[in-house]
Amino acid sequence: MAMMGSDDTRYPVASRRLRLGFVGGGKGGLVGDWHATGIRLSNRWDIVAGAMSSNPENARASAAAWLIAPDRAYTDYNGMLRAEAARADGIEAVVICTPNYLHFEPAAAFMRAGIDVILDKPMTISMDEALELVRIRRETGMFLGMTYPYTYHPMVRQARLMVADGAIGDVRQIVVEYAQDWATAPDDPSFKGAAWRRDPKKVGRASATGDIGTHAFHLANYVSGQAITDVRADFHVCGAPKNLEDTVFMNIKLANGAPGSIWITQAAPGNYCGLRLRIFGLKGGIEWNQEFPEQLRVNYLNQPEQVIVRGHGSGVLPAVERLIHLPRGHGESLSDAWGNMYTELALAVEERRGQRSLPGGFLAVSTAEDGARGVKFIDACADSHESGGIWTKCWIDP
Repeated sequence: MAMMGSDDTRYPVASRRLRLGFVGGGKGGLVGDWHATGIRLSNRWDIVAGAMSSNPENARASAAAWLIAPDRAYTDYNGMLRAEAARADGIEAVVICTPNYLHFEPAAAFMRAGIDVILDKPMTISMDEALELVRIRRETGMFLGMTYPYTYHPMVRQARLMVADGAIGDVRQIVVEYAQDWATAPDDPSFKGAAWRRDPKKVGRASATGDIGTHAFHLANYVSGQAITDVRADFHVCGAPKNLEDTVFMNIKLANGAPGSIWITQAAPGNYCGLRLRIFGLKGGIEWNQEFPEQLRVNYLNQPEQVIVRGHGSGVLPAVERLIHLPRGHGESLSDAWGNMYTELALAVEERRGQRSLPGGFLAVSTAEDGARGVKFIDACADSHESGGIWTKCWIDP
C-alpha cells in the first residue's frame, strides 16, 4: 500500500468545527446536496441553521432532513440573519445556493452583519451587482468565497502547478469544452431548475454560458495562469426550442497573446459532464478530463506519453498531496473535490478571523474578484453574440 502524505503535505488539523448556515439548497435541490456532502467530508463545519426554501413547509422539512434544530429552521434569510447575529453561538458563515437572481441581496446583508459568505456561481446576474459585492466585501473586511469545485480535484491542482513551473513551456494555445446533453429534449415541467435557467430575469443574459461556461472559463484561467482577455462568441439553440442559448462556440485570447477556444453545450446527446481542458506550450501539452478526474495526461515533445495518476508520490507534487484522501486504486470523485473545497474555505474563514496563519499560496480558494470576473465573462459573451460575434473584452480587475 502506498504511504500517506507526511504532516507537511496535509491540511492543518481543525481545533473545532465552524458554525454554518444555509440560504437555499432545500428539499429536492441537487446542488444543496452536493454542498452538504462536501461539508460533511471536510469535517470542518457543523450545519446549524438554514432558511432553505421560500416555501415554509419545505424550509422546515429540509432543515429537519439535515438535522437542524427546529428553532434554527427559518422561513426567510432576513429572519435567520437577525436571529443568528444575536446568538452567542450564531453562524460564522453562510452558504448561498439559491437561483442566480437571489444571490446579491443575501450575500450583501450577511457580510454587513459580520458573517462570512460562500456563494454559488455565477456571482450575480449583473456587473453592477457583482462590483457592489466586491466593494462590500472590501468595506466590511469579510470573506466571500465562490464555489468552483472542479479546481479542487488533485489532478487539476497538479496541472496548475506544473504549468506554473514551466513544465510545458510558455502557454501557446488552450482548448476547453464542457458538454452535457440534458437540454436536448424539451424541459421537464417538474424540473424547477430548468424553468429559472430559461428566464432572463432570474438567470441574467445567458443560460448555458452562466451555468457551465463559467466553470470552463474559471478552469482555463486557474490552470493556465493566464487571464482570458478577449472573447468572440456565437450563441445557438441546438436542442429543443428555448429562449436562451444551450450551446456556445467561442474563440478566446489570453493575456500573453495566445489563442484558444471554448465550446459549451447542454444539447450534445451522449455527453454527461464532459469538462475537458487541454493546454499546449513549446515543450509539451497537458490534459485533464472531469469524467476521468484521477488521470492527468502529459506529453512532452518527441517523448512517450505520461499519465500521472492521483495518489501519493510517483510524480504527484507535495503541494497536491493534501487534497488526496485514499491510495491509488481506491477511487475519488467530485464529492471529494467538494470536500477539499470546503476544507480550504474553512481555513480561509479561520484565517480571516485571525484564528490561524497560513503560508502564502497555501490555499487556492476562489474569491469575490473571481466571481466578478465570471460575471464579466458572461456579459462579454452576450455582448459579442449580440454584436455579430465581434471580439469583446472579457477580463476585469475589480
